[in-house]
Amino acid sequence: MERLRALVYGCLLLLIVGWVLYVGKTIFVPAVLGAVIVYSVVGLAHVQLRLPVLGPVLPLQLRYLLSIALIGLVGFLFAYLVMENKERALALAPQYQQSLLAAIQRIAVHFGFETEPTWATLRQDLFGQINLQRLFASLLASAGSIAVTFVVVLLYATFLLLERRTFETKLANLSDDPARVARIRQVIVAINRRIGSYLALKTLMCLLLGMASYVVMWLFGLEFAALWAVLAGFLNFIPYVGSVLGVALPMLMTIVQFEDLGVVLTMLLTLSAVQFAIGNFLEPYVMGSSLNLSPFAILVSLAVWSELWGVPGAFLAVPIMAIVTIVFSEFPGTRPIAVLLSKNGRL
Repeated sequence: MERLRALVYGCLLLLIVGWVLYVGKTIFVPAVLGAVIVYSVVGLAHVQLRLPVLGPVLPLQLRYLLSIALIGLVGFLFAYLVMENKERALALAPQYQQSLLAAIQRIAVHFGFETEPTWATLRQDLFGQINLQRLFASLLASAGSIAVTFVVVLLYATFLLLERRTFETKLANLSDDPARVARIRQVIVAINRRIGSYLALKTLMCLLLGMASYVVMWLFGLEFAALWAVLAGFLNFIPYVGSVLGVALPMLMTIVQFEDLGVVLTMLLTLSAVQFAIGNFLEPYVMGSSLNLSPFAILVSLAVWSELWGVPGAFLAVPIMAIVTIVFSEFPGTRPIAVLLSKNGRL
């Protein structure tokens, strides 16, 4: 009876927490993203410490400044690319719409799926409702909104970095029980180490993926190659789905820009090979099993947080799942859940 009551109370608590997180997402998302940036800054500072010769010589403050500069440069580059390419994308949108329509017409005629009158009806019913110029304007406006939100997130991150100076004092004054304080410190250190290391190395892998994708798209002469490359790097933070989108979005541009099917297929294979090589060989080699999370648990977390917080939730799904697993592993009642969430059952 007691277990059933505890289960009911636990489900009710989860529902209440989920509702609060959903309703307050405009407040929680920038704050959590700010915390993620702080973790990335600290993690990148620790990664710099591992550099041969130069790493041990660099002062901690300088490593922090270099980490902040790198993250700020990426954010500035994204905002600059959005503003720089906005007018050009809107001007070329009608041309791309006609190219896309012509490409689908050629495919339909080649495979003999539709006769011309039926295809004209399809064009009127489907493409008559699609305006790529409005679609591009909407996407670019959303990207501009993200850039503005990024500034707010940086403000949160700045104040959180300042708070780190007094955090040890606050932690020591949380309780009069030294054992309890030591346990809390142990949990926080584990969270900081694993999340910081993951975000720092993941950021480096995303930068490498973005640069490699840019080289491929530049060699093919793809329009807005730099913007697609930055998007591919950002999307790589989203597990599994991000890799697919990182190839699919520039491929849509390839289809409407080039008429040669050979070019389209070559671009698809090359970008997929870059994603596969980095995601399946280089990234596991560099990162190892730093988070030790079950792939199924990651997918469930991705679905839940995407539903709660949309695109930001997809970016935050893995760090949040890692924090939950670490915290659950510290308490006997929730440790079995942490074992189930882990990749190999060892915590």
